[in-house]
Amino acid sequence: MIFYFTGTGNSLYAAKHLDTELVSIPQAIKEKELSYTAETIGIVCPVYGHEVPLMVKEFLQKAQFQTEYFYMVLTYGNRHGGAAELAEELCRSCGIRPSYINILWMVDNWLPGFDMDEQRTIDKKVEEQLAAIKDDIVSRRGMIAEVTDKDRAAHEEFLNNMSKLPEDAWQHLIRIGEGCIGCGICEKVCPSASIHLQDGKAVHVPGNCQTCLACAHNCPQKVIGLNVPEKNKDARYRNEHITLQEIIQANIQNEVC
Repeated sequence: MIFYFTGTGNSLYAAKHLDTELVSIPQAIKEKELSYTAETIGIVCPVYGHEVPLMVKEFLQKAQFQTEYFYMVLTYGNRHGGAAELAEELCRSCGIRPSYINILWMVDNWLPGFDMDEQRTIDKKVEEQLAAIKDDIVSRRGMIAEVTDKDRAAHEEFLNNMSKLPEDAWQHLIRIGEGCIGCGICEKVCPSASIHLQDGKAVHVPGNCQTCLACAHNCPQKVIGLNVPEKNKDARYRNEHITLQEIIQANIQNEVC
């Protein structure tokens, strides 16, 4: 059993490689009963600022897991900043004893920092990484990915930079530009119901945004952008093996289909 969070398909693609019983965290977190029992239970999700998304943190805090082998696979695109160590600390604060936490290098979809056209050209050997991780999980290997002082310093640098910004800065990251046709795709792919249609146009509502950028990457008109400069405002990304409908099924919060 794998619980996953995905914005542009990377973590869903990884999860599909590792198990056949997949549960979307944006869907599961809405349930009243969050108690799960299985021989193995995994969490597959991206890291934002080297840590798991806020919704994943909330899920881990609320859920109860009965399993002999709890593992996490964390997808990242540039530097992981000690993500495995941070995830282990989070798990233990939630009363979870993880057997295995590993990191998976994939396309970085953070638009302020990376050009999606360039990211697609980098061979990050995803299939090889996934094969090794799957072998580890099948053999029930016990491991927490190595974290160096350089990784920890990267996270400290990030935290220092964040401390200079307003506390809710990322809640105001999304910008809806001119040209919205009211197709509703952004509303359907948002895992936190932070976008809705109003008078036939998309409106972003700050407060619970996960900054996954699913809305920006999946907008067919490319009218959803950011309130900060982007590396390439014309380039967007969705994992080539994942369909738009799969992203919608994973994240949709309202009966808008």
